[in-house]
Amino acid sequence: MNIFTLGGLGLESEQHAGQGETPAAVCSRKACRADATWQLLWNNPRIHAPERRKVWLSCEEHREWLEDYLQTRGLWKETLPFDKPTDPGEAR
Repeated sequence: MNIFTLGGLGLESEQHAGQGETPAAVCSRKACRADATWQLLWNNPRIHAPERRKVWLSCEEHREWLEDYLQTRGLWKETLPFDKPTDPGEAR
């Protein structure tokens, strides 16, 4: 949930309302709308429990930049390939 989805349809939901599909998983780099191919797992040890993992998604082009950003701040834990979730309605 974010500020755009509080109290009703948010921007993301409006774009996909009635389309019967989930929004595409896109890169977390600012202004990048490319499909995500990697997931960067991280946590901030000052505010998160050690086992907690937050996730940023990344396209191939921005993987190194995002990893460096997290590593420089001591937040990066690991990078794993991102497999797009399958829509349960498609597996028929």
